[in-house]
Amino acid sequence: MLDLSALLTEFSGDPLLFVREAFPWGQGELEPYSGPEDWQREVLCDIRDGVLDLDGAIRIAVASGHGIGKSALVSWLILWGIITYPDAKGVVTANTEAQLKTKTWSELQKWFRLCDQAITRYFKITATALFSTDPKREKTWRIDMIPWSIANTEAFAGLHNQGKRILIFFDEASGIPKPIWEVTEGALTDRDTQILWIAFGNPTQNTGRFREAFGRLKHRWITRQVDSRSVSISDKTQIGHWIDDYGLQSDFVKVRVLGQFPSASSCQFISGDTVERASRRQASFGLSDPLIYGVDPARFGDDQSVIYRRRGRDGRHYPMMKYRGIDTMELAARVAELARKDLPDAIFVDGGGVGGGVCDRLQQLLVPDVVEVNFGARGDSDHANMRAVMWGGMRAWLEHNGTLPDDQELIDDLISVEYGFTADNKIQLEKKEAMKKRGLSSPDCGDALALTFAFPVGPRPKLKETSPGRYHLHHHNHHQAQVDYEPF
Repeated sequence: MLDLSALLTEFSGDPLLFVREAFPWGQGELEPYSGPEDWQREVLCDIRDGVLDLDGAIRIAVASGHGIGKSALVSWLILWGIITYPDAKGVVTANTEAQLKTKTWSELQKWFRLCDQAITRYFKITATALFSTDPKREKTWRIDMIPWSIANTEAFAGLHNQGKRILIFFDEASGIPKPIWEVTEGALTDRDTQILWIAFGNPTQNTGRFREAFGRLKHRWITRQVDSRSVSISDKTQIGHWIDDYGLQSDFVKVRVLGQFPSASSCQFISGDTVERASRRQASFGLSDPLIYGVDPARFGDDQSVIYRRRGRDGRHYPMMKYRGIDTMELAARVAELARKDLPDAIFVDGGGVGGGVCDRLQQLLVPDVVEVNFGARGDSDHANMRAVMWGGMRAWLEHNGTLPDDQELIDDLISVEYGFTADNKIQLEKKEAMKKRGLSSPDCGDALALTFAFPVGPRPKLKETSPGRYHLHHHNHHQAQVDYEPF
């Protein structure tokens, strides 16, 4: 039998030792099991070594296939984290409230019941919390089950416990939106504090902060990707059926078996692989390639106005211009100033919302070749509206040697937009309002680049023809190009 004093002295820095000693392995419900799986031991050791080192927060992200014992490990870590450190505090959340209640917390209740009663008698578990039975400490020594809410992030913003231990658990982390991750970052500022942030999940989405933990933010996280085939407790028969039905390299098997992120989410309009290749290509353009502006004026306080300049295959040479907090008059002035220097062949402006005012002001300033674009206008035979047409042209350009700058905001925009089909089987992009509900920002940079594909623009005339005048694009019918031009 274990007592609390032994836990606080021996096991506080060693979760693997706690798991080995706190549960009746080989007995009763655990008769078939001798202890943790190999991958579970490795994660427990990662935490043990990180706690002993205490060099900043310990962040661990695990992407896995199905049936590997993920929920069990989450439960062990919650119990170890709270029980073995006086006045430890933390929160547990998941992608959905149903997942949190019926799976994550239900599994914790099971392992609390299986845990040595000499330990658990000092704690109480309810439908929403695990806390000390000491009335004086039940508010300071506890972990709470909290469904996330973008409208109410205070629970994640107030995770401070100076000089003690903070625990943060994200289950099925792919579905937890970026604002919750960003607010949680605020809990990592306490000095001389043990901070453990664990994110588990199936890698269902190729965008978002869980994916970034394995990509651009990998230097901040200890990451593991667990193949269900390597775990003794997984259902090998079902795994075999999936591989036979879908193929080993299918996105279905990558996510549900291999613990790998999909090449593209099932609804992702532009794949991460496509964007990555465009970011690595060498940029080039021809002398006759037209220079095209895409101008996306901001509509809301947290959005930004963007001017994107593209010339043929080259979307990198001209710096992208981003502005926050400027009005339509100032944005038009910025566009006019750039146009006087660049002499663009076309300036496509999103005319929805405040964009109409930008177009009007540019025309007052006598800036030539300005075209107002209506995102909601009728599309073509394959696309439901003009926005889908433009993004379709941009995707084709990216797939045919287009080049992008190394701009993470643009990259995130391009791979974040999802799509579906209308009743008449036309492509329709996800609305910006729907993206905001998923915790994503309006894709201002992506829309600005897409605007450069609004209508065909003919090639520039030869140099000897550009003086004393210059080429102007006349728009008697914006859906028809004066000359055929292939931008790829």
